[in-house]
Amino acid sequence: MSAGEPTAALPHDAAMLQRARDAVAEIPTGLLIDGGWRPAERPAIAVDDPATGQRIAEVAAAGAAEVDLAVAAAARAMREGPWPRMGGTERGRLIARLADLVERDAERMALIESLDTGGPVGVLRAFDVPMAIAAARENASWANKITGEVPMVEAGAGAFAFATREPVGVAAIITPWNAPLLMALKKTAAALAAGCTVVLKPAELAPLSALWLGRLVEEVGFPPGTVNIVVGEGAVAGQALIDHPGVRMVSFTGSTAVGRGIVAASARSNLKRFVLELGGKSPVLVFADADLDKAAASVAREIVFKSGQYCGAGTRLFVEAPVFEDFVRAVAGQLAGFRIGAGLGAGAEFGALISDRQRARVVRLVEEAVAAGAEPALAGGALFGPGYFHGPVVLTGAGRGMGVFDMEVFGPVLCARPFDPATPLQALAAEANDTDYGLSAKIWTRDASRILRLARLVEAGNVLVNGGGGEKALPFGGFKLSGFGRENGREGINAFTEIKTVRIGL
Repeated sequence: MSAGEPTAALPHDAAMLQRARDAVAEIPTGLLIDGGWRPAERPAIAVDDPATGQRIAEVAAAGAAEVDLAVAAAARAMREGPWPRMGGTERGRLIARLADLVERDAERMALIESLDTGGPVGVLRAFDVPMAIAAARENASWANKITGEVPMVEAGAGAFAFATREPVGVAAIITPWNAPLLMALKKTAAALAAGCTVVLKPAELAPLSALWLGRLVEEVGFPPGTVNIVVGEGAVAGQALIDHPGVRMVSFTGSTAVGRGIVAASARSNLKRFVLELGGKSPVLVFADADLDKAAASVAREIVFKSGQYCGAGTRLFVEAPVFEDFVRAVAGQLAGFRIGAGLGAGAEFGALISDRQRARVVRLVEEAVAAGAEPALAGGALFGPGYFHGPVVLTGAGRGMGVFDMEVFGPVLCARPFDPATPLQALAAEANDTDYGLSAKIWTRDASRILRLARLVEAGNVLVNGGGGEKALPFGGFKLSGFGRENGREGINAFTEIKTVRIGL
């Protein structure tokens, strides 16, 4: 892709597209409430293919009345059903069985997710679907390992005391459109492992894999009301969930603006607990001693991963001045070489944005930055033809006060700035931290002392050094406006529990 010359995207592969459409045709389009599928009273939600703009399905849209039914079913299952009387091992077995069924249907899930979100099917096969399965199995393994504490007491004490954990109750799971299956399965499995019952509301822009998950929930044989799924608009069904007095916990991934609304709703309703994984504007710090080829490839891959619709992406790039121009040129060259196209297209490496509205937002933020003095090192723009495609953009000269630098763009846009080699690490970290967000930070250097010092100085919930990797059961979440609480592993399970202290006189 040459700078400033948008081109057409690769189309869907016809055979693969037909397989995806056949899979979509088998998806239930109602609401899963209390163990059965039911219609909604509100008009159906249209689901479009981001690569073409064409309709691929219509699904039931829950309103406040249906949300109330789902919460009531979950509360009844929590109070009267077999779920709260199951041991952790049995709960874990059912969750693991759900993971097995997702693995059985992995190809179908990847096709559905690709058509629904616009993401390349190869990426979904390699990342989202396997990660969702692994997350469900990891959470299943915790179901019989939730423990409390017994303090040591002196001999002859006249009392015995302990603390235990109990499920928080009905959990609302509200998931985003950029990784619908992964978020739905990971969060639902964690809530179930903790002994909660669930009302899942997938994003209305990409609800199809969650509805297929509902079929698998039935196949596993979860007790009625344990898992309920209601598709609906965020302002209607989502708001009804976060306001509902029967919901005791909200797990949400999405925008900071909606996260603020959840905190406010908690305060004005029943002080429901919440875990919020929100926006990001992650810094990438690249030093001249780093493996620059590896770093450039990693930076470029993050910008096109999910077409830039990825909260952890490193979108503010700080490069040591002597290698700045060469490094930016290398990143731009990598980005220009990625093939853009429909998710089910042969050879497509990154796909469409989720909607025309989202693409228009990306276009506006880039145009405003250029008008304010930012210079494109790579000037991808909106692509001609059907669908919501936008080529990758690399901007130099962008800084604080420009929306593209301050805000989470959620598109394939990178802002790059040089820094002087003499800059003290505290000053460099301060520049990296000069954002409202704190989800992730990336460091590229071979200097061990620099790594350890910067890892302490950056304000981020996740610090990846020289490409990161490693144990995915470690806690995940953000500082500042990037969220509240943590997901994954023990921390993620405990988030769905309350602590009860018991003191017994002897």
